[in-house]
Amino acid sequence: MTRNSISPWAWVPTLYFAEGIPYVLVNTVSVIMFKKMGMSNGDVAMFTGLLYLPWVIKPVWSPFVDIIRTKRWWTVSMQLIMTAAMILGAVTLPSLVPETISSGNVPVSPFIATLVIFWVTAFASATHDIAADGYYMLALNRKQQSFFVGIRSTFYRLATIFGQGVLVFIAGLLETSYGNIPMAWRLTLVLCAVIFGAMALYHTFMLPRPASDRSHTEAGRHQSRAREILSEFGRTFVTFFSKRQIWLGIAFMLLYRLPEAFLVKMLNPFLLDPVESGGLGLPTEQVGLVYGTVGVAALTLGGIIGGMAASRWGLKKVLWPMALSLALPCSVFVYLSMAQPESLLVINACVALDQFGYGFGFTAYMLYLIMFSEGEFKTSHYSLCTAFMAMSMMIPGMFAGYLQEWLGYVDFFWMVMVCCIATLAVTACIRVDPAFGSQQGSEDV
Repeated sequence: MTRNSISPWAWVPTLYFAEGIPYVLVNTVSVIMFKKMGMSNGDVAMFTGLLYLPWVIKPVWSPFVDIIRTKRWWTVSMQLIMTAAMILGAVTLPSLVPETISSGNVPVSPFIATLVIFWVTAFASATHDIAADGYYMLALNRKQQSFFVGIRSTFYRLATIFGQGVLVFIAGLLETSYGNIPMAWRLTLVLCAVIFGAMALYHTFMLPRPASDRSHTEAGRHQSRAREILSEFGRTFVTFFSKRQIWLGIAFMLLYRLPEAFLVKMLNPFLLDPVESGGLGLPTEQVGLVYGTVGVAALTLGGIIGGMAASRWGLKKVLWPMALSLALPCSVFVYLSMAQPESLLVINACVALDQFGYGFGFTAYMLYLIMFSEGEFKTSHYSLCTAFMAMSMMIPGMFAGYLQEWLGYVDFFWMVMVCCIATLAVTACIRVDPAFGSQQGSEDV
């Protein structure tokens, strides 16, 4: 089957929809599920935070995806593995009685098997990201790649809305209908597995087989190429850590999003926790609408406007407005935690403002990563930058729950505001080429 025998419209949208679902399931939906199953905020944040690790270390094994088998094989195989993992996740989810769940302090031990399954899903999803992005570049020519870059980003974002919004909303309706939280989430995971499995089966037959997509170890003459890839992999690390102002750059990558890293891990638990515990007491289905739909839409809009602004004025001119936009809207959660409003309109407006600000401010972060990656190993260095980007969310997120339990919601959100100082400090320290960023946009938010 040749590259041009199947229209990209037949597989690019579904491929990136499939790329987004497991990421959202592992990093966002899992927080809500384990919270609703009675796990404490501290344990929820710690153990779902650890699920972020595969995206931190994925540059370590990305060369092996290049060397072993084809990108198409990796893409389809990871989708099939993730389908099986979703089913196993439903099977291993423990049956807990309502009294145990309502205690809000269920130990981690009943969830170990489910967490292992989610860990497998996370590694498969990170590997799928590597393979799918590589496959995209092999299966499309440069003109097609440019044309479909917006399409793939759109469908990835739609997958985010489906995961954080639709799936969570369905889980909430099932909780209400059955009065059985474990059963509701089992059915939700099975539904996700059925939808994802259908896409995996579809891609098994519909992904083209470009001639350039081949394993570097499938024949003896390619073994030297495999050695060359591994050698280049080593040079990538050496040259990356030899860059000028490398430690300042890493500090920016790790600290620019510090307020949001703490906030995002506790956002859903805050919406779910009862009013007497300091939360807003929203049912699961409303959380799916507030954060998974309205929040994602505002995040996307912020990213689009941020990209337009950066394209017109360049990174240097928009850097400070974007840094302030990312940091200051976090204050809406100080208000929400103190006032605990019942109005969904007010809650939606506050979440939308925070997420819009984050989307707008995140554009500067992505452009800085692109700027910092410039040079001989641009693609590989950008991959390393995204590893630090993932680490910037993983480490604070792991401890956010324990801090919240210690401080309470009001003081926790005040702590988040204090962390805005770190955002402003690293923004003040970096140096940006005045011409960089003009006529460029940010693909992902």
